[in-house]
Amino acid sequence: MADIKTFHLPDLGEGLPDATIVEWHVKEGDYIKLDAPLCSMETAKAVVDVPSPYTGTVKKLYGAPGDIIETGAALADFEPDANAKQRAEAESTGHHHGPKKAEAPAPAPAPAKAATADREDEGTVVGAMVSGNTVHVEQAASIGGVKAVPAVRALAKKLKVDLARVRPTGADGVVTLKDVKDAAANGSAELGAAPARAVPASAGRHLAPELPEPGAAPSRTAVSLAGKAVRTAPPSVQASGQPEQLKGVRRNMARVMAEAHANVVPTTLVDDADLHAWIGKQDITARLIRAIVAACKAVPALNAWFDGKNLTRTLHPHVDIGIAVDTEDGLFVPALRNADVLDGAGIRAAIKRLRTAVEDRSIPASELSGYTISLSNFGMFAGRYATPVVVPPTVAIIGAGKLCHDVVAVMGGIEVHRRMPISLTFDHRAATGGEAARFLKALLDDLSLPN
Repeated sequence: MADIKTFHLPDLGEGLPDATIVEWHVKEGDYIKLDAPLCSMETAKAVVDVPSPYTGTVKKLYGAPGDIIETGAALADFEPDANAKQRAEAESTGHHHGPKKAEAPAPAPAPAKAATADREDEGTVVGAMVSGNTVHVEQAASIGGVKAVPAVRALAKKLKVDLARVRPTGADGVVTLKDVKDAAANGSAELGAAPARAVPASAGRHLAPELPEPGAAPSRTAVSLAGKAVRTAPPSVQASGQPEQLKGVRRNMARVMAEAHANVVPTTLVDDADLHAWIGKQDITARLIRAIVAACKAVPALNAWFDGKNLTRTLHPHVDIGIAVDTEDGLFVPALRNADVLDGAGIRAAIKRLRTAVEDRSIPASELSGYTISLSNFGMFAGRYATPVVVPPTVAIIGAGKLCHDVVAVMGGIEVHRRMPISLTFDHRAATGGEAARFLKALLDDLSLPN
């Protein structure tokens, strides 16, 4: 009987409960070498390559591109090559494995003892994948004659660019993110006519039920052919669209927000920063960050972490600001480290670096956690006041609304001042209303300064 080994999805170094299959680099029946790219997986923060843990034949793939695989669930079955060198089973790769998940309904039960022995996962044999933040600094792998890192492959797939037709400009013929973006912009490497999508037999375990393709929407008018007002129907009669499975960043966002809602006692204060004294054009984000730093120094209770289970509070001597970045894929919150020691130019350079890393999906996990307070500058789009979500263990988040010109009462009359709406949401278990109000005042006072 063939010795079949089941490889379970390891924790990809971020402590996340699942990941999404972006692309298989092999198919069932293929022969694969140890550490060769097995598949690309998208986590909440990045796209990483998962290497093969064996040299041998791929017997089964658990899932299709787009499927969500839980950490610890079966990913692939292998028949190791007895004549090839395999990694020692006791050899540690330093990679953490989550608990194994129960298999889907077992087909025909085989003799229990033999089956258990044959399909036992070799938990520590994960290939050459490294743990921690370095997992994101992937080396370009050559697949199908094209050398690229997983994030580039994912972007190409998203933009419908044929990587094989992209002219590489990276070192050693590696296709870069810019190459893919340029190809998408000038249309030089479009994918050919897309064939009808075939759904592998293994698909469907995580997919939403298939619904019929929506037909052309009927034209809508305000009156009927008889000239009478058209009566609307309840949405349930003619619903359009279909459920969409949340994945990657958006899936993680939903999870984090729900957890925050369940574990924080939020209270919000709002006010307006008067920018009438500002001299010349100024960097609004840099001014906001400087004001937050000033407020944190004045009232450290808001620049803190709170442990609701043990009722402990940790005040921070430094200020690391989590800055909300809205992307098509979902919400990222990279940390602007040491904001309390950066000048305006340093803040702008740091923000630019973080934004680029977010857009390229190359930002390491270490940059997406550990901040001490948060900022959401939603006013660059629209909206004045908000109740932004405090994500534990942080205690507070500042929301900056859309700048506007308001009529302001002054001594002896009225004036029109430029003002910025500010919202402060804080965890009322960790800070008093007085502390929050003093924090907000310190922030508004700094924003009101000329420079």
